[in-house]
Amino acid sequence: MPKDKQIFITGATGFVGSYLLRHLLRQGYTKVRALRRKNSSMALVIEVKDRVEWVEGDVLDLASLEDAMAGAQQVYHSAAVVSFHGADAQRMKEVNQQGTANVVNIALDKGIEKLVHVSSIAALGRSKDQQLITEKSKWQIGKINSAYGFSKHLSEMEVWRGIAEGLPAVIVNPSNVLGSGYWRDRTSTGQLFYKIWKGLRFMPTGGTGFVDVRDVARFMVSLMESDVTGERYILSGENLPFKTVFDEIAKVLNVPPPSISVNAFMRETVWRTAWLLAKLTAGTPLITKETARTSSRTYFYDAGKSLQTIPGFGYTPIAQTIEQTGWQFLECAKRDFQPTVLEF
Repeated sequence: MPKDKQIFITGATGFVGSYLLRHLLRQGYTKVRALRRKNSSMALVIEVKDRVEWVEGDVLDLASLEDAMAGAQQVYHSAAVVSFHGADAQRMKEVNQQGTANVVNIALDKGIEKLVHVSSIAALGRSKDQQLITEKSKWQIGKINSAYGFSKHLSEMEVWRGIAEGLPAVIVNPSNVLGSGYWRDRTSTGQLFYKIWKGLRFMPTGGTGFVDVRDVARFMVSLMESDVTGERYILSGENLPFKTVFDEIAKVLNVPPPSISVNAFMRETVWRTAWLLAKLTAGTPLITKETARTSSRTYFYDAGKSLQTIPGFGYTPIAQTIEQTGWQFLECAKRDFQPTVLEF
């Protein structure tokens, strides 16, 4: 694959996007352009920002987005709003669905070579009696899905529409993405290390899939370089109970692991208390109804399709990801939790 193709990335200053950006540069790509909003933090890309062409704009601003995508040959769309707070539902729908529609429409108009869209396992179909989920699982409307999941499902529909209209595109559905980044951001899994280090006592009873953020970036680039189009891929290294992950994190951080299993009564009480406290303080609840209920469920994900598609691709053991992330967390704790990234 020629390394002088014009690459365009949305969400490059975010968690997954910042690792994608680094991996592209590591692979020798020389013409990387990235969209950033005026107030976007550059903390996760500070070391490589001078090697990238930055364009100020927004996926909801058609004029700025069209200018930013001019001349692009390959597009990675990872910009999205991630929230499990009900008050953000409309904003997520606007950015995640309409923003994706804008990217797809401009890509079709400009005839780009290929689009890689970053979705989520939250956008996959699931039901209460289904524990193993694949790319073929059918979406079902219902309370079991979060507002975030619904917004990402709608964004995928925009990509599938683009594919039907002739756009070469693929979708990746990462599970819970682990790795260094922002440590106290409520939308980042880095916050999990911070909470456990601070003495988190409560342990969710469910389980889910986990994946190293570097694996997500590596697969996306390999997928772009392949001839594959019109497909979606679950990206998940291991299916694990939350308890296992929490215990591993506590071990690396040398702190007691959470030990109180959250039963149904506690779960419902906690999110209501958090909601009331947020109302009284005009803040954002630490735990929402969606996060509380999701943490009690077990959904596992079959990533076999991804392993069969890219020759030589494999997933990093989650214990290794946790260990490396934990070491960086402890170093960052000495520097007021300065954001950082894992080495590839």
